[in-house]
Amino acid sequence: QVQLVESGGGLVQPGGSLRLSCAATGIIFSTYTMGWYRQAPGKQRELVATITSGEHTNYGDSVNGRFTISRDNAKNTAYLQMNSLKPEDTALYYCNAEFRAAHWLNFWGQGTQVTVSS
Repeated sequence: QVQLVESGGGLVQPGGSLRLSCAATGIIFSTYTMGWYRQAPGKQRELVATITSGEHTNYGDSVNGRFTISRDNAKNTAYLQMNSLKPEDTALYYCNAEFRAAHWLNFWGQGTQVTVSS
């Protein structure tokens, strides 16, 4: 069974920070590209960040410079450090794992809610 479990979401004030975690089981974690995506009500899902098995990173334009994706292969966990949060960052944040040598090996977590509000 493949399982991705997100944690760390919550309510934060504008300008604040949160650190999301994604714990993975059922995959050889170090071989997968990990990613974070988000979706707000009534809007399309958008890319937040990805990190490859070689630790190459990519960021969506809306978060570049504020968010940092990382991974700890020894803990089978990916992280998203979110700084300088804005109300526009409010969304359900999903963790993704993809084995790029076989793209159908693609898995999603259930999501964790991030709300940025005064």
